[in-house]
Amino acid sequence: MDSQRIHTLIVDDEPIARRLLREELELLPEIEVVGEAADGREALGKIATLKPHLVFLDLQMPRMSGFEVARSLDGTHWPVIVIVTAFDQHAIEAFEAGAIDYLLKPVSEARLRKAVERARSLLNRPAEVADQVATLASIGVPAAPAGPRKVVGKSGSDYVLLGVDEVLAFQAERELVWIVTAKSRLLATQSLRGLEARLAGLPFQRVHRNAIVNVNHVRKLTAMTSQRWCLTLSNALQLVVSKRQAHKIRQILQT
Repeated sequence: MDSQRIHTLIVDDEPIARRLLREELELLPEIEVVGEAADGREALGKIATLKPHLVFLDLQMPRMSGFEVARSLDGTHWPVIVIVTAFDQHAIEAFEAGAIDYLLKPVSEARLRKAVERARSLLNRPAEVADQVATLASIGVPAAPAGPRKVVGKSGSDYVLLGVDEVLAFQAERELVWIVTAKSRLLATQSLRGLEARLAGLPFQRVHRNAIVNVNHVRKLTAMTSQRWCLTLSNALQLVVSKRQAHKIRQILQT
């Protein structure tokens, strides 16, 4: 990446809005506007080909909304995203609670500069960018339950978005936390405690100080001793369950 310029894509279905934002951005020496897109599908294509560092993304667009753009990113390139929106209190509350920066139309010069500085601070922190995209992908899902709809896992140098139903368990091994799926293990970007807080309201239960499981994937709970239990998941993985947590698991399985 050019250390002096932030390659930027503007996505908005209104030509006037794109022009005004481009004019403001081109006044900032650290920004290089590399393209524009008029709808979500065009945005996905340009993100794939131009690989911008930063995307200013409108929420309400024909064919594909800003939320759908975030959910459609495939993980090969994830830019920092700044939402540009007309006033929407529900959306703004969600952004303020998560990792997403946003600008209200019409965009003020001071607020735009602040958003660019925040984006610059994220450019060399890919795990945080991945979490940002996951948070945005979780917003705006119809009839969504509480908690995140996506979990970020790391596979080599790639960051992968997983649906929560794909996750069987989280396992901590010293300072590392692994995401267990039916066929693979990926590194998590958060601590087990942080994941437990984010998963509140979803079918996940702490079974041991070093493990959280998706109760929908629990197939069997077997007593090993009076103090130790064995839990078997749908992929045949077995985990030790503490006596105190086994009581909670039994209650869940009986509902």
